[in-house]
Amino acid sequence: MRDIILGIDLGTTNSAVGTVDSGFPILLANEDGKRIFPSAVWIGRNGEIEVGAAALRRRTIEPDRVITSIKRLIGRRADETEEHFPVAVATTSNGLPQVLGKSPEEISAEILRELKRIAEWRMGTTITKAVITVPAYFHDAQRAATKRAGELAGLEVVRILNEPTAAALAYGLDKLSEHSRVAVYDLGGGTFDLSILEMQDGVFQVLATHGDTRLGGDDLDALILRRVTERLGIDEIDSTSRVRLMEEAERVKRTLSENDTAVFRVPFYDGARSIEETITREDLETIAAPWIGRTLRHCRQALADAALTPEDLDAVVLVGGSTRIPAVRQAVADLFKREPDVSQHPDEAIALGATIQGGIMNGALRQIILLDVTPLSLGIETFGGLMNVLIPRNTTIPCKAGEMFTNAADGQTAMRVRVLQGEREMARDNWDLGDFNVGFAPAPKGQARMGVQFKIDENGILEVLARDVSTNTDTIVKLGNAAVNVDDEAVEAMVSESVEHAFTDIAERIFTEARLKAEELLPAVEAVLAQGLVRDDERVEIEAATAAVKTALTQGAATPLKTAVQRLDAATETLAARLVEQALDEALERGMNHQ
Repeated sequence: MRDIILGIDLGTTNSAVGTVDSGFPILLANEDGKRIFPSAVWIGRNGEIEVGAAALRRRTIEPDRVITSIKRLIGRRADETEEHFPVAVATTSNGLPQVLGKSPEEISAEILRELKRIAEWRMGTTITKAVITVPAYFHDAQRAATKRAGELAGLEVVRILNEPTAAALAYGLDKLSEHSRVAVYDLGGGTFDLSILEMQDGVFQVLATHGDTRLGGDDLDALILRRVTERLGIDEIDSTSRVRLMEEAERVKRTLSENDTAVFRVPFYDGARSIEETITREDLETIAAPWIGRTLRHCRQALADAALTPEDLDAVVLVGGSTRIPAVRQAVADLFKREPDVSQHPDEAIALGATIQGGIMNGALRQIILLDVTPLSLGIETFGGLMNVLIPRNTTIPCKAGEMFTNAADGQTAMRVRVLQGEREMARDNWDLGDFNVGFAPAPKGQARMGVQFKIDENGILEVLARDVSTNTDTIVKLGNAAVNVDDEAVEAMVSESVEHAFTDIAERIFTEARLKAEELLPAVEAVLAQGLVRDDERVEIEAATAAVKTALTQGAATPLKTAVQRLDAATETLAARLVEQALDEALERGMNHQ
């Protein structure tokens, strides 16, 4: 039996891990069904460690002990570190950076150790080898430090792979012919690369690469924050407040990738003052123009180094979460005189490419055969009548994917798994492939956990597995090959309908999701108000935000309700943090009293 070699994207903002299973490269999800994990580490005062989403949840109470963007420090000297790193950076006697008593390699190792744990849990075996990706512009010290982090995590790093090469592997598995030339524009959370590659004899050859290991989405967040503070005349921000403000800047950036306006809102950011500032997409484009311009200079240099013009390229591929920004996509299209290819998931492409490289190295992909694809998306109905896609349309089979779901009501003892096929946002508009019930012990809302996995084998047979996490009891149902053997005309009709109803479908989905959130928030907020736990300086805004949600619910329009819910969420953020801290203090006091 060949050794499993993991493919790992150790990213600035997010990380992912994959492996080749049954001849097919897949990314592995954690217990919550997430394939993308925040590159965050919390270090407790007594040396406790939490990684990923669990670490980010600690930010509300201990922002100075949650480390993000550690990739921006790895392999650097202290005098090369960031001016505004999220937490305090110390300098060791030999001039190296240190955060909370640990080196960047040790902190990165905690992220890699968690990815290794997830992979071993998913694959049911011990895994010791990995391919880890790095920006093409990483120098030797950064590459060596990344390899050292892997070793500290218990991994033999068999290859340090350039991220653009990994992205090209993911993109080119079934699209590139010999002598194809591809530019990979990789703009992530902390780094940027533009690499030009050529496919020769089945191998990608790098013709040129140019970039900056300190240029990414984090820098745009800082520019947004600077614009807000300059407008409002805020001169100084302490480190704790800065964490909250940078998080809000990132949220505003993401919102403006889909909407024309966003409100930068942080209540009582320093305990006394609040911030509320409207930012338009036009504002963001003005803020981002110099930042985007820096990436374009690297692009022009890479083209010059390769002695090529934009017309000499066969494709321009976008990867990295920051390429979701419309202004970035437009700037790339203008420079390269073609629409960029966005077919790959911007956060998953590099990890998928690393996984493919691992499969090539251990022989698992030596004779890979591309089989059929799923003609339509496959998913299940979730609370509120929504379609939750597990396997997107045009996924190559064999394949499998899964997510974790929770009970929607207190005391619920069963979950109905309704399997759907189609491209519409609401479950009722898609095709029903079958359904079955899965029982579990009664539990409070959100406490019972059910994992659902879809698996399509080489013959197109769809198998649905539902697992009660508390008992590890599996329910497995085979639904035949109806998922693949679909009449072409029926597929065309379904896709046409999804395009025709796209705007109304999306609006209904947004309204439904906002309604569910409102129905969860309102009772909790009203209970807290009734108990007198809200300070006078908070009450006015919370009551106004609550009233706005109730009004928006009666109007039935998606955008006003979503905006109102976001306002209520922001208005209660400080209150929620205080209540959590109070609950922790009470729990600690009870524990001391029992000693």
